[in-house]
Amino acid sequence: MKILESTNLQKIYGQGDTEVRALDNVSVEVEKGEFVAIVGTSGSGKSTLLHMIGGLDVPTAGEVTVDGQVLSHMTDEELTIFRRRNIGFVFQQYNLVPMLNVWENIVLPVKLDGNVPEKEYIDEIIDILGLQEKLENLPNALSGGQQQRVAIARALASKPAILLADEPTGNLDSRTSQDVLGLLKVTSKQFQQTIVMITHNEEIAQLADRILRIEDGKIVNTSNPSDHSSISEERL
Repeated sequence: MKILESTNLQKIYGQGDTEVRALDNVSVEVEKGEFVAIVGTSGSGKSTLLHMIGGLDVPTAGEVTVDGQVLSHMTDEELTIFRRRNIGFVFQQYNLVPMLNVWENIVLPVKLDGNVPEKEYIDEIIDILGLQEKLENLPNALSGGQQQRVAIARALASKPAILLADEPTGNLDSRTSQDVLGLLKVTSKQFQQTIVMITHNEEIAQLADRILRIEDGKIVNTSNPSDHSSISEERL
């Protein structure tokens, strides 16, 4: 089942001689439960693509469809609500609320939506991420890796259609990075959670089910780390 699709996505900055095509007719499909890594160097367009598919920015042309809903057809208010309910975000900066403890940070998106947290489900996430002993702690009492785990738990708490991770290990040391990425992989399989992660790190990308490579605003190929096969852009 297709959970995410971008069709002929363009993002153009400037005009004439100063025109920059950050995204140039990018079409991508992601299946439910798939863990996809988007790899590219700085300035390749990977962050721009993530912002477009997450509804954080508006494309110059093209459409993004998430769980059957076309983002451009929504008002700003509708899009805000849709993002909160259907799209989880994990960034380099953990963006935890400093005056809330770990449990309160995790359930915050659910409560903002006026819902009661599904305790059994959230307890399972907490168990997988190894946060059971930290629930009463404030963020400043946690290590970077622990804070990122809280951010992942928070992103999963509302059972989003997709989880978008923007260089999620950028502020972590190599060992903690491997731990966090392993946990992302586990949550992807455990909860059939669709994950789209951008990274510049080839080694990190190998943990994904599929790797999309972006250069100069275009998807140039896709590959499957398990069989090292490569598919041309035309078949994306």
